Amino acid sequence: MDSNKPFLIKDRIKSFGYAFEGIALFFRSQHNAWIHIFATGIVIVSGFTLKVNATDWCWLIFAMAMVIITEMLNTAIEFLTDIASPEIHPLAKKVKDVSAGAVLVAAIASVLIGLIVFLPKMI
Repeated sequence: MDSNKPFLIKDRIKSFGYAFEGIALFFRSQHNAWIHIFATGIVIVSGFTLKVNATDWCWLIFAMAMVIITEMLNTAIEFLTDIASPEIHPLAKKVKDVSAGAVLVAAIASVLIGLIVFLPKMI
């Protein structure tokens, strides 16, 4: 990024466009994204059905965002790894495995948050 470039609203608007393109690409190209969206829908419906409070909503929103964000970062890392190492390489595999592991950790943490929020309301 050129630090001498002036701040222009038009450039900031373009950057939002690029971000939306990235989000659209993520949902078009990643099967796991649809699983996460389905789970997010279940959490949202459950939250309204069980009338969770504002604090619980904050935790649920954090958990849902954390999973989707880590999945998006995993996807970006996989794309970049495929550019850097088009052939199968043991280090490229490690990069992808660790990145996928981050998504799994986020998903497990989200399930735990969901259990903490929803179980008392269901019992």
